[in-house]
Amino acid sequence: MSQSTQSPITLSGSSATRVGGGLGGVVTALFDGLATWADRRRQRRTLTQMPDHLLADIGLSRADAEQEVTKPFWRG
Repeated sequence: MSQSTQSPITLSGSSATRVGGGLGGVVTALFDGLATWADRRRQRRTLTQMPDHLLADIGLSRADAEQEVTKPFWRG
């Protein structure tokens, strides 16, 4: 009688981790990754629209915001 072990499934660049094998875990990890990427894109786009005084309130300069916006969506 063999015993199978289930390994974690992660999508590169995603903070989502799912334990389990099979298609369901892969699909879930894929959608979690896509949601993470979309959220990063939205947040970075919002940074470009913020005035300097609001950026200063959250501890960022305009240069910091511009640097963040130039990152690809898959980079955290």
